[in-house]
Amino acid sequence: MRMLIVAPFRDEATFLPRFLRSLERQTRRPDRLVLVDDGSADDSAALARAFAERHAWATLLARPRRPAGRDRLARAAELAAFQWALARADDGAAELVGKLDADLELTPGTFAALEAAFAADPRLGISGALLSVRDADGTTRRERCPPGHVRGATKLYRRACLEAIAPVPAILGWDTIDEAAARLHGWRTASMAIPGGDPLHLRPTGAASGLLRAQRRWGTCAWAIGAHPAWVALSALRRAGERPRVLSGAAFAAGWALAPLRGVPRADAAVRRQVRREQRSRLRDAGLGLSRPPAGRRAAAAAAARAVPSGGRGRAR
Repeated sequence: MRMLIVAPFRDEATFLPRFLRSLERQTRRPDRLVLVDDGSADDSAALARAFAERHAWATLLARPRRPAGRDRLARAAELAAFQWALARADDGAAELVGKLDADLELTPGTFAALEAAFAADPRLGISGALLSVRDADGTTRRERCPPGHVRGATKLYRRACLEAIAPVPAILGWDTIDEAAARLHGWRTASMAIPGGDPLHLRPTGAASGLLRAQRRWGTCAWAIGAHPAWVALSALRRAGERPRVLSGAAFAAGWALAPLRGVPRADAAVRRQVRREQRSRLRDAGLGLSRPPAGRRAAAAAAARAVPSGGRGRAR
């Protein structure tokens, strides 16, 4: 299966060399790698340029530098850079199209394992690697990843799936919106353990912007994807046990509660309904109640889901 990988980066000179070396070590290298400098002010572009000059399968594209915002992740800048690069570099030949963050260190079998998973399951639409982080004491632990979720740092799409859900809206929560839209169209989404060990996430989730800001952002994301209020409440309780204790849960709840007042953009209504259906199902499976909606409402929801086109563009705005 032909594979195109896009890796946006901005001021990643600290981690980019390890990421690039891990690409060189892959037992199955991508057929084409597009490195996207998203306006770096450090040595990142020079490092990427030197790599592209050494490898015929790699290309460097550069976007103009933009003013730094308070929270780059809240604007889904990495997705915007990915989509920008695809519009310029994609020749349509790749069956698998991936987006990787440049703060990863991939284990050598990463791409080979992912390709094998897509080849084995024709309904697998989105997949990626489970990631681990290394703590200050040198111990390695796997980052949390809910069932069916694929982290935004490591996304590989089957082209037919990506075309069915495109354009994915460049808003907070995009890396859950794309999965819900994919499942709405009948695709399966899953992260997988890579034989030989997890790739390392060199910058743990939340480390770049601070833990409380990250929790508030995740609460805002819950609003954007249409999370069920009961799901939000349980998530806030769980997060209250994370550092800093209590404040983490409060920040998450505040992010969700304040999002509508701030006019935060949301996923398409059909995608939000899909998210809530899945969350209600998981809460019932966990024995946490939430009775099923009346039959009339279920029929209306099913009809609405069927009304969503199964192909083309513009399905997940």
